[in-house]
Amino acid sequence: MLRRPRKQKRWQPILYIALLAAVVAAMYFLSRLDQPVEMERGHSKGDTIDVAIEYSPLTYYTYGNDIGGFDHDLLMLFSRQQRRPVKFHPIVTLEQALAGLRDSSFDILVVQFPITAQAKREYLFTRPIYLDHQVLVQRKPAPVKSQLDLAGDTVWIVKGSPMKARIEGLCREIGDTIHIVEDPTSGAEQLLLRVAAGEIKQAVVNANVAETLADKLPKLDTSVDISLSQFQSWMLRHDEKPLADSINAWLDQAKATREYEQLKLRYDITTE
Repeated sequence: MLRRPRKQKRWQPILYIALLAAVVAAMYFLSRLDQPVEMERGHSKGDTIDVAIEYSPLTYYTYGNDIGGFDHDLLMLFSRQQRRPVKFHPIVTLEQALAGLRDSSFDILVVQFPITAQAKREYLFTRPIYLDHQVLVQRKPAPVKSQLDLAGDTVWIVKGSPMKARIEGLCREIGDTIHIVEDPTSGAEQLLLRVAAGEIKQAVVNANVAETLADKLPKLDTSVDISLSQFQSWMLRHDEKPLADSINAWLDQAKATREYEQLKLRYDITTE
């Protein structure tokens, strides 16, 4: 699969340094806790839209008083234009975020979650936000050159991710077993850093995050694709169809605007 060259932007070096520092700190403190960290739960009530959002350079990041990320900025644009207040809840673990969506603590879940037939039965998805695909993250020199080399090997994924179904499908395609370890406490960036540190051998994460952070971690290889390109969308419960319809109608209009094009250029996003 051909990949577009990544353009270096002035704001990226500071952002990546801050992100990596935050993720390393989070890994350190999480490793010292006896009990898992609990997300802030409970709906804000009124017209406020509660959004559980993944912490990543593409989706949502904080640096000092600065908050950004493509999904964050797009949701803020929706909030301003539709006059609907939005409250963000940075994700600690995917499982907790999914539980919060199911029990109505959150209205929207923004996370790297490939859309599958099973996922569509469980959740409602908005119009596509951008394109992405899954890749294998390993240390250089890369021992795995193709998907076939994963036969009998082990990969790590975020617990609760539909990437498990994709890897199980890959097992059937190559006619052999790929052992899957689901990490209940790490996000995609944390898995990537654990690979870079040599704690785990390899992980499967979305390409946008893997390639962005791999630019700053030259020890990592992200050249082996695990899936074809897939649309990434925001997730809602099936009983939130009115909100999904409102977001979809707004997205149809917003994608033709100058503000939307500026966001795509800023974050180097592919939407089709």
